[in-house]
Amino acid sequence: MTCGCFGASTTKKKRSLSCIPKEIQGYPLNNVRHFSDKELRSATNNYHSSNKIGQGGFGTVYQGTLKNGRKVAVKTLSAFSKQGVREFFSENNILSNVKHQNLVKLIGCCVRGPNRTLVYEYMENGSLDSALLGTRSANIQLDWKKRSAIIVGTAKGLAFLHEELVPHIVHRDIKASNILLDRNFNPKIGDFGLAKLFPDDITHMSTRIAGTIGYLAPEYALGGQLTKKADVYSFGVLILEIISGKSSARTNRGGSQRFLLDWAWQLYKKGKLLKLVDQDMEKFPEEEVIKYIKVAFFCTQSAASRRPLMTQVIHMLTKEIQLNEKQLTPPGFFVLP
Repeated sequence: MTCGCFGASTTKKKRSLSCIPKEIQGYPLNNVRHFSDKELRSATNNYHSSNKIGQGGFGTVYQGTLKNGRKVAVKTLSAFSKQGVREFFSENNILSNVKHQNLVKLIGCCVRGPNRTLVYEYMENGSLDSALLGTRSANIQLDWKKRSAIIVGTAKGLAFLHEELVPHIVHRDIKASNILLDRNFNPKIGDFGLAKLFPDDITHMSTRIAGTIGYLAPEYALGGQLTKKADVYSFGVLILEIISGKSSARTNRGGSQRFLLDWAWQLYKKGKLLKLVDQDMEKFPEEEVIKYIKVAFFCTQSAASRRPLMTQVIHMLTKEIQLNEKQLTPPGFFVLP
């Protein structure tokens, strides 16, 4: 028998407390729908391998279908997560109120003993990583119009997190696998497992290093100094991936061992930026593509203070302006010892 725990009358609410697991009774549920373990197992066919659509360092994602027919993405968090129930619900209450067309919507969650599960809206075209860097599907052709829209849409999502939302959020793990695509290839930033909340009066914080090699800003990777500019750096690397169709994490570029950003910068110094462009993209406006690559370099400058804000990045990408390349300095690199 299924209990409806939300939106009931006072009498029903009192009776329905029995359907809320004891682990979460007493914690705020005002912004988060709590799914039962039984509901999610039914939706995912007991987390069957055929429904697995993704896996990362923080958990596995399954496609599911709720009883009302709605498709969802169900993420089971890794067992090593030590986050307490109170912190889990506090963060998810905040994230459930984060609504933007370029952010994946959090629908609900499940807590059962030590297990934590998140439920998100389902994205029909999967991750950008799969569409761009995985096995190319005949049904997924990323022309320049789609790629530029993905770049600008992702920038708008980040600008919302950094500059409009209160408290501000630094994502900390912007990369191709965390950009999801809906049926129309509109990008949505997902996976806030590493996100940090920034009150208005805080400009930076020292924190443990987390994220993905190839996307890490040097001041963050080397000193743990986290600001919004760490996300800006990662976004710059993402631009290069979208244009080149190549992973930033692989180091073999142009016959030598270097990351994508380093290779792109060498091509820039040689005046050969078009060699960076994905060969699968047969037709594209050369000047516009080159401008996007240069914006990526502004985002990845070695000194965080020289990187633009995300609202400035959007302006640089979408307005007919001449970029001042005299202000451009070499990008910063973090190389494993």
